[in-house]
Amino acid sequence: MAEGRGELPPQPPLHLSLPPASKRPCLRPAPRGPGPGPGPGFPNSRFRCPESLLDCAAKAVAEKWAFERVEERFERIPEPVQRRIVYWSFPRNEREICMYSSFQLAPAGSGSVPGGVTNTTTGCVENVLQVGFHLSGTVMEPASQSEPEVTHKVAISFDRCKITSVTCGCGNRDIFYCAHVVALSLYRIRKPEQVKLRLPISETLFQMNRDQLQKLVQYLITAHHTEVLPTAQKLADEILSSNSEINQVHGAPDPTAGASIDDDNCWHLDEEQVREQVKLFLSQGGYYGSGKQLNSMFAKVREMLRMRDSNGARMLTLITEQFMADPRLALWRQQGTGMTDKCRQLWDELGALWVCIVLNPHCKSEEKSGWLKQLKKWGDMDICPLEDGNYGSELPNITNALPQSNLAQDSLARPRRTVFTRAMEACDLHWQDSHLQRIISCDYYMSPAYQREGESLLFNPQGLPLWLDHVPTACARVDALRSHGYPREALRLGVAIINTLRLQQHRQLDIYKHQKKELLQKGMTSTTNLEGWVGHPLDPIGCLFTTLTETCRVPVCGSCFPHPPKPPVYHHVPVWGCPDGGESYLALALEVALMGMGQQRVMPEGLYAQDKVCRNEEQIVAKLQEMELDDLLVQTLRKQAILLLEGGPFSGLGEVIHRESVPMHTFAKYLFSALLPHDTDLAYKLALRAMRLPVLESTGPSGDLGHPHHGISMVPSRYPRWFTLGHLESQQCELASTMLTAAKGDMLRLRTVLEAIQKNIHSSSLIFKLAQDAFKIATPADNPPDITLLNVALELGLQVMRMTLSTLNWRRREMVRWLVTCATEVGLRALVSILQSWYTLFTPTEATSIVAATVMSHNTILRLSLDYPQREELASCARTLALQCAMKDPQNCALSALTLCEKDHIAFETAYQIVIDAASTGMTYSQLFTIARYMEHRGYPLRAFKLASLAMTHLNLAYNQDTHPAINDVLWACALSHSLGKNELAAIIPLVVKSVHCATVLSDILRRCTMTAPGLAGIPGRRNSGKLMSTDKAPLRQLLDATISAYINTTHSRLTHISPRHYGEFIEFLSKARETFLLAQDGHIQFAQFIDNLKQIYKGKKKLMMLVRERFG
Repeated sequence: MAEGRGELPPQPPLHLSLPPASKRPCLRPAPRGPGPGPGPGFPNSRFRCPESLLDCAAKAVAEKWAFERVEERFERIPEPVQRRIVYWSFPRNEREICMYSSFQLAPAGSGSVPGGVTNTTTGCVENVLQVGFHLSGTVMEPASQSEPEVTHKVAISFDRCKITSVTCGCGNRDIFYCAHVVALSLYRIRKPEQVKLRLPISETLFQMNRDQLQKLVQYLITAHHTEVLPTAQKLADEILSSNSEINQVHGAPDPTAGASIDDDNCWHLDEEQVREQVKLFLSQGGYYGSGKQLNSMFAKVREMLRMRDSNGARMLTLITEQFMADPRLALWRQQGTGMTDKCRQLWDELGALWVCIVLNPHCKSEEKSGWLKQLKKWGDMDICPLEDGNYGSELPNITNALPQSNLAQDSLARPRRTVFTRAMEACDLHWQDSHLQRIISCDYYMSPAYQREGESLLFNPQGLPLWLDHVPTACARVDALRSHGYPREALRLGVAIINTLRLQQHRQLDIYKHQKKELLQKGMTSTTNLEGWVGHPLDPIGCLFTTLTETCRVPVCGSCFPHPPKPPVYHHVPVWGCPDGGESYLALALEVALMGMGQQRVMPEGLYAQDKVCRNEEQIVAKLQEMELDDLLVQTLRKQAILLLEGGPFSGLGEVIHRESVPMHTFAKYLFSALLPHDTDLAYKLALRAMRLPVLESTGPSGDLGHPHHGISMVPSRYPRWFTLGHLESQQCELASTMLTAAKGDMLRLRTVLEAIQKNIHSSSLIFKLAQDAFKIATPADNPPDITLLNVALELGLQVMRMTLSTLNWRRREMVRWLVTCATEVGLRALVSILQSWYTLFTPTEATSIVAATVMSHNTILRLSLDYPQREELASCARTLALQCAMKDPQNCALSALTLCEKDHIAFETAYQIVIDAASTGMTYSQLFTIARYMEHRGYPLRAFKLASLAMTHLNLAYNQDTHPAINDVLWACALSHSLGKNELAAIIPLVVKSVHCATVLSDILRRCTMTAPGLAGIPGRRNSGKLMSTDKAPLRQLLDATISAYINTTHSRLTHISPRHYGEFIEFLSKARETFLLAQDGHIQFAQFIDNLKQIYKGKKKLMMLVRERFG
């Protein structure tokens, strides 16, 4: 394996302090003679003349050398040379100014800059003066409706084409330069000929004699006496003192003379503001804006790296320090709770950025040592977040491409892997491998033709270079090259990685072909990847895809910052150095995305890792959908789809997969939609293969996770909880829905898709959703229905009914109603079928109250336009169903059965007999009363009486249940009996006396029976006397005695636990009792005896007994 590793000696950490303004002593005597102005080579010259040799040299020196080194190297520097060096030392690239002006990414070329551009173009920058390496000027802020016009003084120090410090009178503190600093900088870049240029002030002072110097100092003090007079006097005192420190140093500082040799050469970055901003954003926690701002800061770090700006690592260090200081980390650790997804994604990006930083191909060894020391310090902290987010998942070392032997060890013995572990591992990687150097440095690096026979670890059979590295590690190298401003080198290494993946894919296919028969017979497979590429912390597939597509993007015309952003437009760019010239970076990007997403991999452990797999897959699919497929891309798509289908256990779309394999539903949905217009058979074959979800299969082999394939990475057997199962099932449903929609009108394909759904989808709710989707598509508002798709919807609905028949589902009622609607749309035969097979689909209650009732409704008859024989057939099926349901569940179905059988005498009689037979055993009094009332309403009072009598036998009304819900039913039953005649009343009164013990209810019944004569219902064949019934004779005598007895018993029960606040209520109760007693011939005597007994028994309740005497004597 061409893997580069190297041991680094321990080195001191990096010092990222901000360089101070230059104050180095200036001693050199000034040159004499005038010097030239800006010269003909400045950018905005009207006539573009070739640059002079002086300008060419001055540009190189100004960019690379500190001015102090120039002074040390040459004893005397002519003033014209000094002027050109000073002139060219100011930054020349507007993009660099743009980078430090806002969070927005700088445009690829020079162009408008977000901040300060208005002030630059409207003539608001004035009094611009460059003295040596110091630029000053005033920037006028135009007046607005709320603010008056304001002018700000701006000063900028610079060195070697970098701004090293800025000050502005506006006083704004931010990470980025204020608009006034940006305006002055752009003015200097765009209009250098309008800027007064002077040599460093020390050079001017050297040219003055004593009188001139004294005059200069005195005028300066006079002009600014309030600010500088104390300082001037202090300096004068020190200079006049021979022993002062100032006299021990030769020369004097000059802030305009440029940087010293020892000064760091980096752009001005306000470290304190970076810390404060990150701290502020983190404190805002779950707010969308704060996460967006932090992602913008990460993007800014990447932009700095791409510009090869040392502030990239410096800014990331500051960000990381604040992330590690986040108080929520300790809180989450103490509480054992995980951080939010948004926060977790920020930490992932932080870790990936550090990998990118340490893999800088041109960083110094001392820099890498300093980073490693800092990363270890952060990683050793207890609060440092773990890589997998669930404390204990084992992932391989970034530098390992072969399986480790200790992967099956207990989780407690696993090494602790933090978000910085991969960056620390990446510190062991280097770029000195000769093969790697040749890959990234040459487009035409190939093996000689005579060496292409046989196996090779460095080249494929076509002679193209390979890079046999752990794939995520290799892709991290690509990301590092691209991020550090080496896009061409990144492309070369990316192509070598893809060629390696292609070769591995073909070799894996060969291995599978030799073992295919054995694997298919066993029905088991082996997963072949230690870790999946999709959802990996380093995002290898996304990295390769982005690197390859960036070079194929068509530049967007117009504004540098389009809003809202438009989707990218791509075009084919030939691969540099490709022998046949037929390769395209865009086609390679598509190919590697398909290879990565089609990789068979075991579902990782932990909620976050699983969620990341789903999210990363959706991100890659979204990028693929932005591609407009042409013939070349369709060809690539077809080729890779076929390879994935034939790829065996190495492919997630192979014939056999492991039970814990990550499903391919989202990926297959994209492939299906993309292939459908070009290769329908392949699209359906692939999508149908992907429909499986073996983790939900109750039976089947668990798979062999051994090592059958000589040295190919394997995963130990483990069965993690699938936290994202609900999401995966919904994606499976989406894939099925997409196929159903596409197959509309094709009976054969619809049947195939239906079988796949019935076999692989195990959620009744999702199958119901599919049924609804199919129904909606099959019944457009402005077109006739598609009967084939309607039948599929019905089939799915029937499956849902069978699945949910014996399980609880809160949507069951909705499902039943929908099925009847669907069957109605299909036609009469579908309705007859579900009525005849109701017992496999519905409960008896559903069958009678919903299904049969809806089928027999007037709306259904009209909707189907049925003739009389058809209506009779449907009604007959409904009545048969009703009687079957009544037999099976008379308690809940008897009333519905009677209703459905009303128009058929035989069926109605049968239903009635079923009720009578069940009344004595399984039915409650409330059910019987309900059916009895129905019978009365339908004109069957005698049957109603019989059912009411049966109901009374099941009832027991205690003395204190005067609000019982059955009281109305009892009163109704007695009224019905009274209306039928004396015989029926005589029959029901014993039942009432036996069942009802509540005195007030009994007295109410007694009162009603004495108000009118019995037999008013007028039953044919009966004679009624029309006389009121006496309470002294049967049957009312029995009821009167029972009522009096109930009052006596109730009185004693109430007196047992009575409180004074209920005395008034009790007296009223006795008054009602007296009314009932007086209905008897000797009632007044009985009541008087009753009262006397109460006085004797409860004489201790003096106050109550006094109230009784007052009322009753």
